[in-house]
Amino acid sequence: MNDVLRQVLADLDAEGERLDALVRDLDDAGWRTPTPATGWDVATQVAHLAWTDEVALMAATDKEAWDAVVLGAIGDPEGFVDTEARRIAREDGLLDRWRTGREALRDALTSYPAGQKMPWFGPPMSATSMATARLMETWAHSLDVHEGLGVPVEDTDRIRHVAHLGVRTRNFAFAVHGLDVPAEEFRIDLVSPSEDVWSWGPEDAAQTLTGSAGDFCRLVTQRIHRADTDLVATGADVDRWLDIAQAFAGQPGEGRAPR
Repeated sequence: MNDVLRQVLADLDAEGERLDALVRDLDDAGWRTPTPATGWDVATQVAHLAWTDEVALMAATDKEAWDAVVLGAIGDPEGFVDTEARRIAREDGLLDRWRTGREALRDALTSYPAGQKMPWFGPPMSATSMATARLMETWAHSLDVHEGLGVPVEDTDRIRHVAHLGVRTRNFAFAVHGLDVPAEEFRIDLVSPSEDVWSWGPEDAAQTLTGSAGDFCRLVTQRIHRADTDLVATGADVDRWLDIAQAFAGQPGEGRAPR
């Protein structure tokens, strides 16, 4: 296992544990607390993570099971994921199921052959990319749970993985919206929670993006409307990107309304 994967998995564990600690003592009413995602309560958020971890494990270890999931998604492309999350949210043992699934996935990614990629709903992924994607989703859904329960959440430098994924999925975001992918790279400078500057792209790029890493990560996971961020775009393509950015596979979501 390379050092990058080791670090991502450690940070994924930390994000999972933070959410686990938040929900482990909830009573039934607490699990049914609504979250900012329409129709999703706390249980649905955790159920979605549990289901997606299990599906990622299938992608890494069980081609037949993975193919069955793909067929289900093809049969109901708009509602399949939500249906599965709501189904699992109604079942007993949700927290134990999520814990078991995330541990099994971690073990599978730890031992996944270097240089190989596993299938996914978007482009195939290496073990490091899958771990990064799972961290992104865990962090984003944790934001919803924190907000639903009225518990403040403090950003950590673990969101660098989310920011990196948001940058790397720029071209996918344009393509999934049926738009031409910009020919030139952007310069992106984001201020981290620890007040370092994280940068991507050439320093002399004509089009730039600046702002806080926390706001950028919330934008690319559709947890905030761009009007409520401190992000500053210079250039028409960057400006357009902020309207469509998404770090997750699949079709564009509805996003969040301005506050």
